[in-house]
Amino acid sequence: MLKQDYADKVHGFWLGMSIGNWTGLVTEMDKIGGEGPAGVFYTRNDWQTKDQPSIWGQGIPSQLSETIDWVVAGENEVWGSDDDSDIEYIYLQLMHNTRQPLLSAEQIRNGWLAHIYTDADTPFKTAEGKPENFLWVSNQQAFDLMQQDMLPPYTGMPAYNPHYDMIDAQLTTELFGVLAPFRPDIASALAYLPIRTTAYGEAADIANFYVELHALAAGIDSTKQIQPQIIHIAKQARAALPPNQYPAKMFDFVLSLYQSGIPWEEARDKLYQRYQLQEEDGYEISRKKLYCNGCFAAGINFAASLVSLFYGEGDMQHTIKIAVLAGWDSDNPAATWGGLYGFILGKQGVEQAFGRSFSSKFNIHRTRKGFANNGIDDFNNMAQMATAIVDQVLIQQMAAKGAEKILSGAQCWHIPAFVPTAVSAL
Repeated sequence: MLKQDYADKVHGFWLGMSIGNWTGLVTEMDKIGGEGPAGVFYTRNDWQTKDQPSIWGQGIPSQLSETIDWVVAGENEVWGSDDDSDIEYIYLQLMHNTRQPLLSAEQIRNGWLAHIYTDADTPFKTAEGKPENFLWVSNQQAFDLMQQDMLPPYTGMPAYNPHYDMIDAQLTTELFGVLAPFRPDIASALAYLPIRTTAYGEAADIANFYVELHALAAGIDSTKQIQPQIIHIAKQARAALPPNQYPAKMFDFVLSLYQSGIPWEEARDKLYQRYQLQEEDGYEISRKKLYCNGCFAAGINFAASLVSLFYGEGDMQHTIKIAVLAGWDSDNPAATWGGLYGFILGKQGVEQAFGRSFSSKFNIHRTRKGFANNGIDDFNNMAQMATAIVDQVLIQQMAAKGAEKILSGAQCWHIPAFVPTAVSAL
């Protein structure tokens, strides 16, 4: 793989993630099922219509956009960080600055404590005037535990973190797949501890699915039909899911709905019925009687994300639109697939898909603290950092030959092929 091609793909990753993230925030938690307006799900006909209030919106639609439409930063604007990008940015800096892609528990904790505000020192406030540090659910619990000197993976274990089965690990770890192109095994190893900083059990498996999918996406040829390749790598990533647990069964169920030819809205309604109401396949979040019926949970958002991935038909815009409209924690699947398609298409491909140019500036200090240049970075620079990290991944994790050439400015990488471990029959 040519390094300059990879850097363009990483630029696309951050750009696509930002497009999906900010567009998805418009409909975040608007539709989660149940009684009242939140139970009347969006359909494709709601795109570019008036946004409806979220479950916590107190009757007020999103301040980002009056309509459900693209929210983007133009060439002279700056993308702001959010919880779909800021922890990954912390990890990017940690791995680059230490030249250690395989982060230790101490490095993870120290990075979080150095760059995340506490309620006591944050300059940000919610609309109600309460301290705001842009952490929620499992991420917040893990951060609280870190302040008590607890290390990962204990910060994500059920005994200490009751939110271990929420969506948080997905938001913070997809980057590790990007940093191990073509090698889902290495990506999974790099992400193992970061995932378990906030997740356990099935939620950790789901986060690992996304990590492996991003690693496999390096092999997609964007000059050919993308949809068959998406389905292929999704099946490869699904193979790592334990077959007797709900994530694998969710994958198979949603894929079967897609293959049946029914509209995506009907598929979404069926997964709501199956998992939120009937608690099939061992998915038992509803019986926990959580706030909003577990609308932040890893499981239901995983199923919803698969609807948008499959029904997106290999088209970046279409995939993100479905993710935005499908319901629940909609900014997260939208950001995930925006980043995945950005990595597949690269910066130029994303701009061609939208027929316009975008900003490459990124403000990590919108949500975090303690970075150079008052928190203003650039996707090009972030792509160069990622390239340097892949150099170290090759040397440290893949035992690649020719370390001197890798580090002396060679224009391409020769990435050893992934050979699955052979398992003998019992």
